[in-house]
Amino acid sequence: MDPDFDGFLHATARLSIVALPAPADWVEFGFVRDTVDTSDSALSKQVAALADAGDIKVRKTRNHTGRHTHFRLTPHGRQAFQWHASALERIVAAVREPLK
Repeated sequence: MDPDFDGFLHATARLSIVALPAPADWVEFGFVRDTVDTSDSALSKQVAALADAGDIKVRKTRNHTGRHTHFRLTPHGRQAFQWHASALERIVAAVREPLK
């Protein structure tokens, strides 16, 4: 297996969650929930695991419209995602090579 393959990030829900904020700064919880098509509780559980691992930073705010949760990749999370994506690209490239 490729040394940059990250089994923790590769879990389908977590990979989808870290892929969304990769090109952005902060992303809103509801946007991620709806895009990933998951429940609040399932997303909360994965966000907590990613935050515990140091891959994302969570920010909770309150304003006149209510409570809001946003998160973004940490520098560690961004690097881990980039390495994992590169590992996946190498794995796919190896499969596409003609057999010798």
